[in-house]
Amino acid sequence: MPTQTTGRFTFANWEERPVTPTEASPRLAHASVTNAFDGGIEAATTTCEYAIVYVTEKTGTFAGMEVLVGSLDGCQGAFALEERGSFDADGTVRCTFAVVPGSGTGELTGLRGTGRFTVEPGAPSVPYTFDYDLD
Repeated sequence: MPTQTTGRFTFANWEERPVTPTEASPRLAHASVTNAFDGGIEAATTTCEYAIVYVTEKTGTFAGMEVLVGSLDGCQGAFALEERGSFDADGTVRCTFAVVPGSGTGELTGLRGTGRFTVEPGAPSVPYTFDYDLD
């Protein structure tokens, strides 16, 4: 049975650049992001890259990869997440993520799991839930 852990993360940095012309529709963009995780996942600075498709000026979808180095419920190591989500006109962002198979290192070797988060407009941090197994 998977273990569930929770916590919060904050966006430490968000650098977005257009890939297609800004007047194009749909519009493609790329974002380089760093996050800071607290709670079950402790990672002071993550590395994340997103591909974003804006269907309208305020709605769309994204996919990305994030590398976390730190700890998971006290176990030290690193792992990568594959993330997919969408954003609504009101600013709400919904995302699901999964551990990239074989990416766990150190005490996190053999990590498998999935999780989710929802970003509410204006919130200073984002709650996440992560269900995982560790071989």
